[in-house]
Amino acid sequence: MSATLTPSPAPRTGRESLFSAAYRALTIGAVALVALFAFEALAVGTAMPTVAAALDGIPLYAIAFAAPFAAAVLGFVASGIWCDARGPARPILYGVGWFVTGLVIAGTAPVMELVVAGRAIQGFGSGMLSVALYVLVAKAYPEALHPRIFAAFAAAWVVPALVGPALAGLIVAYVGWRWVFLLVPLLAVPAVLLVLPALRRAGAPVRERVPADARARIGWAAGAAVGAALLHYGGQQRGALAVVGVTVALVSLLVCVPRLMPPGFLRAARGLPTVIVLRGLAGAAFFGAEAFIPLLLTHERGFEPAQAGLALTVGAVFWSIGSWLQGRMRPPRSRATLPRAGLLLVAVGGMLVAAVLLPWMPVAVMMAGWGLAALGMGLTYPGLSVLTLELSAPDEKGRNSSSLQLSESIFNAVVLAFGGALLAGAAAPARSTFLAGFGLAVLLALLGAALAGRVVPRTG
Repeated sequence: MSATLTPSPAPRTGRESLFSAAYRALTIGAVALVALFAFEALAVGTAMPTVAAALDGIPLYAIAFAAPFAAAVLGFVASGIWCDARGPARPILYGVGWFVTGLVIAGTAPVMELVVAGRAIQGFGSGMLSVALYVLVAKAYPEALHPRIFAAFAAAWVVPALVGPALAGLIVAYVGWRWVFLLVPLLAVPAVLLVLPALRRAGAPVRERVPADARARIGWAAGAAVGAALLHYGGQQRGALAVVGVTVALVSLLVCVPRLMPPGFLRAARGLPTVIVLRGLAGAAFFGAEAFIPLLLTHERGFEPAQAGLALTVGAVFWSIGSWLQGRMRPPRSRATLPRAGLLLVAVGGMLVAAVLLPWMPVAVMMAGWGLAALGMGLTYPGLSVLTLELSAPDEKGRNSSSLQLSESIFNAVVLAFGGALLAGAAAPARSTFLAGFGLAVLLALLGAALAGRVVPRTG
């Protein structure tokens, strides 16, 4: 399955940049699409309480978040199969089409059931598009620019993270909640038009037919999607319903997900399997800790919600800085250096955040720690994306890109469900609850750092 990267079809002059004439329109369009996804992901959380209240849909509130998450799992796998069989052009166009259609359905929905349906369609489209963009990067950009374009994708989340929730709140208050959904389609069409020329030049697919196991992979993906939905839903429930939902979800994921991963995933075999495991561990460590930070600041230190959100802003900025640095530094001698260093920073940052549980520890220590953790993520994430393309055979870039993103989604869901169970098990959040959440995040980051050396295949 693994192989060294074949020569890119894109020209290489030694003076190329993301904004050279050959790549300018593609870069702007692709980054704009990622930014629109980021805005929608962050803004909907702000608008959804108003949506549920306006449509009398509180009973479907949790499902409105579980549906797009589960549908994205199916979108990842379907897009990977399609990209390897036919190239990334159609998955990108159809992915944007499904994404926009889902937003329009949700934004015009007269009942909450249609909001949920629209969110599911939107999630399927975003899953398709996110994988297809990775394959397009492999085909359209020379290898030397891969770290920079993935750093640009990471940076595309920064502005939405800074202004998305506040902007969504203003839209809900002064224009109406429907425009949180309807604004993005108006901006997505121009972004796709910028990408179209690159899609025409993407070249013919490597395979001549759909992979023989495509139907089986879709079946396993459907099982994983059901498990993901149950995990997301069960993690927000209480009592026996939560226990049953999470248990069934974990069994489903344990059965289905390994069949969608490269051989050796469960034992973190050298090369690509470890790269994909690290993506999951890194995301689970960071986002698992992030979920507790606003609650820690409001419950333990008396912060207002807006003040508590400042820590998340710090994280977004430093993640962007780390991504920018890894895209411009000289490649280290070992592929393991950046993932190991980044995950160690995440672990140290998590320890500093947990230290604020001591009453005498200044909150500034936590802010510094979270900035350090985010810097580590910026160094880690784009590099893992680059390694996935490098270690994938030409006809498996879509398959492995979908595995990479599926790993991240599933690991995150499991850890967030664990965090929800911790909070549900206590009458009120206690210091031991926070310590358990941050402790798990640190352990996951340290495990990732220990495994980082295995991203290098035995052949070197």
